[in-house]
Amino acid sequence: MNARERRLATWRNQFPTLESLENRARRRIPYFTFDYLEGGTGNEMSRHRNYAALRAVEIVPRYCTDISSIDLSTELFGRRYAAPLVIAPVGMDGGIWPGATRHLARTAQELGLAHIMSTMAAAPIEEVARQAPDAFWFQLYSAPADDHRVTFDLMRRADAAGARVLAVTLDIPLPARRVRDMRNGAAVPFRITPKVLLGMLMRPRWLAALAREGVPRYANLAAYCREGATRREIEGFLRNCRAGSGITWDLIARIRDRWPRAMVLKGILHPADAEKARSLGLDGVIISNHGGRQFDPSPATIDLVPAIRAAVGRDMTVLMDSGIMSGTDILKTLAVGADAVLAGRGFMLGLAALGPDGPRHVATALMDELRIALGQTGARTIAGAASLAVRHRGCWKPEDFRAPAQAGSAVAMQPSL
Repeated sequence: MNARERRLATWRNQFPTLESLENRARRRIPYFTFDYLEGGTGNEMSRHRNYAALRAVEIVPRYCTDISSIDLSTELFGRRYAAPLVIAPVGMDGGIWPGATRHLARTAQELGLAHIMSTMAAAPIEEVARQAPDAFWFQLYSAPADDHRVTFDLMRRADAAGARVLAVTLDIPLPARRVRDMRNGAAVPFRITPKVLLGMLMRPRWLAALAREGVPRYANLAAYCREGATRREIEGFLRNCRAGSGITWDLIARIRDRWPRAMVLKGILHPADAEKARSLGLDGVIISNHGGRQFDPSPATIDLVPAIRAAVGRDMTVLMDSGIMSGTDILKTLAVGADAVLAGRGFMLGLAALGPDGPRHVATALMDELRIALGQTGARTIAGAASLAVRHRGCWKPEDFRAPAQAGSAVAMQPSL
């Protein structure tokens, strides 16, 4: 057993759950980055609602089943992956832990998982594609300025780099009020105040990683600024191009026409939007409330899976993120109708707490828990998980989206677009 294997074996018992990484992560990264990782929008009700809803789902196991063979592998968009677990996109991941983009991509490539790289990652598309050619998916933020010139060029670069799936994010039409970030002054452009500097100096491991990797920046946007642009200039471009906004169904149709491979929409919450995506030829949807970071009254994502699955049928791929922190969370999500899950915060906790091998520890823990859950329930396979007996009291029903017009209301809620 080499040093890396011994380290991972030690972590298996020392940090058996993703939650057990939180205290160590808090001690290793600056306070403002920890708050960025942990925080939500508003009163953070939607963030906590995600976790509470997942905990409330019950599954009845079946016994006396031959579990000598348990298979976690699954097919997504024509490719076989080791598990129904996708490493989610995280904006400015390199600010949470320097070099994060590369470490996440390496983990996905080594373990046979998929990784969705964010437009706002701290490494460029082309570099990540070289590091993880089998795992590379790309999350596209729109940039409405100049008729989406940057939007379509980012898509062109992702295509040229060989991204297997394009995930267009819908759910940031306006910047959210993330209270923790507001209190910490964590805005664009980011200012180094005496308090921020002290917070950085108190985290020597994070500073050492920063010294090795360099100051993080929005690397994918640097190509649209002057050569040699500073971090502040790139942040100014980000602010002016209104990244993430300006998405319409017309734009989705234009992107669909130009993108040659699988394409999904991330941020779907209403079944009618999922139906519209299917009508435009999309291959899948990602049910997401942005981890509770955009709209505080939004429902827990797992509570929307059954209604959206019913709306799109079995022939469209349905993924879900927001709140996944265990292998049993993955099993519950599969059991209520999803094909796979995305996890972001857990992987970033692994990086913050444990450094470059942290994502591997997180992925291994989640896959180990899922394997045990598949055996414990008798499901044995990902397909078998869909036939488990589930009690999901909090789920939204299709009829919940067909509310009649109220007196004085301008419009009625429509079941489809």
